[in-house]
Amino acid sequence: MSSEPDPTDLTDLTGLSDAVRARGGELRAGGTDTGARQRSGVSAGPFTDLDGAVGLSGTAVLPGGGLRIGALTTLAALAADPQVRAGWPALAVSAGTAATPQIRAAGTLGGNLLQRNRCWYFRNPHVSCLQKGGSGCPARAGDHHFGVVSGAGPCITPHPSTLAMALLTYDAEAEIHDEPPRSVADLYGDGDRLHQADHLLPPHRILTAVRLPAPLPGERAACHRATSRAYAEWPLVEATARLAFDGATVTHVAVAAGGVARVPLRLPEVEAALIGREATPGTLSAAAETVLSRCRPLPQTGYKTTLFRDTVLEALEQAVGAAATTGRDR
Repeated sequence: MSSEPDPTDLTDLTGLSDAVRARGGELRAGGTDTGARQRSGVSAGPFTDLDGAVGLSGTAVLPGGGLRIGALTTLAALAADPQVRAGWPALAVSAGTAATPQIRAAGTLGGNLLQRNRCWYFRNPHVSCLQKGGSGCPARAGDHHFGVVSGAGPCITPHPSTLAMALLTYDAEAEIHDEPPRSVADLYGDGDRLHQADHLLPPHRILTAVRLPAPLPGERAACHRATSRAYAEWPLVEATARLAFDGATVTHVAVAAGGVARVPLRLPEVEAALIGREATPGTLSAAAETVLSRCRPLPQTGYKTTLFRDTVLEALEQAVGAAATTGRDR
């Protein structure tokens, strides 16, 4: 926050929003990303902290059996919550695989959804790029081996949110202060407009919570990340899969991927290849193969084509072998 006295009530959402609208800068939650950008000189603030706001943490059961999760709920809390683990396991396991224990203890649901990308050109204060109001993308002609393999928007850096990927598989809904709810997918759009931001919310708008539908009894879920080292590394590609069965037949499937496009991607082609079929090794392999049709690699991201396919396959295989949930806290 600014060091200047501020008469605005910063425990009230309208006051917080008005503060950012009046003095610029950005909202700050756990601070794991804003702190890094501030230290590098990319973001100068001022920062308006959300930690005093009322009602932005914790979970509440919704009418009909859904779940509301406050935007300031930490990743560690999500990963450990018995209710989330039993009813929405894909979200719990995704939260538990993200970042490091220290980051998960401080990083929040809202911060993970609305974080900035990890492009080293964007994060260098001495380099101009589209993300900072410049006219071009230096990654296109430079080192972009961590870039996208799907989509061809102005910016070629993948979106970094693991939780957004997981929430896509639940068709989750985002609550925005003073705005109607919108789907989590609508926080990002198709990526073509994400050339000066990593989401579509104006700086003063506050993401207050995420709503999940009622649990799916018998759900099996997995999240797999392909990284260049075992720990504390951003994924090259990641995938989340949710499956349910009637006997050996797949009756429900939802799959999403991250690290491959400007936005987290839902993969309906994979889902269509599995629904109503038995989850045999051949069927799973054929379903994962369908992602290749959406790949348009850049000169240095060709390796992600097969990595994308193989990561989706690994997530599917792990989900098939996972324990089925009861859909409630056991």
